[in-house]
Amino acid sequence: MMINFYSVTSTKRSTLLLQILLVIGLGFSFSVSATYPEKPIKLIVPFSPGGGTDLVARTVAEGMSRDLNQSVVVENKPGAGTVIGTDYVVKSAPDGYTLIVATFAQAVNPSLIKNMPYVASRDLIPVAMVGNSPNVLVVLPNSEFKSIADVIAYAKKNPGKLTYASQGNGTSAHLAGELFTSLAQVEMVHIPYKGASQAITDLLGGQVSMSFATASAAANLVGAGKLRALAVTTKERSAGWPKTPTMIEAGVKDYYMESWYGIFAPVGTPKEIVDRLNKAVLQSTKTSYFSTRLADEGLMAKPGSPESFGQYVANEEARWQKIIQNAKIKLD
Repeated sequence: MMINFYSVTSTKRSTLLLQILLVIGLGFSFSVSATYPEKPIKLIVPFSPGGGTDLVARTVAEGMSRDLNQSVVVENKPGAGTVIGTDYVVKSAPDGYTLIVATFAQAVNPSLIKNMPYVASRDLIPVAMVGNSPNVLVVLPNSEFKSIADVIAYAKKNPGKLTYASQGNGTSAHLAGELFTSLAQVEMVHIPYKGASQAITDLLGGQVSMSFATASAAANLVGAGKLRALAVTTKERSAGWPKTPTMIEAGVKDYYMESWYGIFAPVGTPKEIVDRLNKAVLQSTKTSYFSTRLADEGLMAKPGSPESFGQYVANEEARWQKIIQNAKIKLD
């Protein structure tokens, strides 16, 4: 039976309109969840290839591809302390086909960078946390520095002569170094690069003194004897680095930081898609492929909901805002 929309009362028209919109909305929701993904998904890494974030992204992408039965393609868009890659994703369509592997930098950039082109907490929606891991202070195996005490003693006698490399301004390696110089009360020079691989290359070549590298970037080189690990940055020793002391154990009181990795999508991405992606990420972290490639390097999987990941990042942002202000940390 056909209904003449204009022949019913205004109240009935309103009720009928709401019912029609509800049916359309439910149909759209069903079609999104039933057909997604219909094409390859881009996973943006805001760093150069070869670093820790790149390794995490490619490992997770492989597991996601299997779970989604669709290709998840990693694209590197480095620069400006992750701002270039993040801005690209913020400006992408909220359809679940362009995602970003966010890092520690997302939580600290608001306190370090003025006039950013986006507000991450407003313009991105959390999908899933992948995991977290320590940073590791590494030097060359023939370095005169055998301990953190050696580094501090030299830095106090030679202010400004030690250099440390990072994968970019505002990254975990940068802030790990700034926190170290602040708490140890020493002066060191930060040398930023456009990615972890470039930073590690110059460290191996002797162009810089050390690096507060991510565990993912340093593990293989330490294992091969090409770098020496002096300390990890977490409160407790890492399962992947059981013989390496923490900064606190090494004498740097109150020192604590961790790298983390998680996936975000542009705000406005339908909840059904976010939930589907969350499931794919969590399934990926449960695979033996993931544990073999990353867990041994210190990365601990942290499965959870989009909401719990969002709260974690908000807490990190608030914590580092206080640290940055109190230590008067500024970008180079």
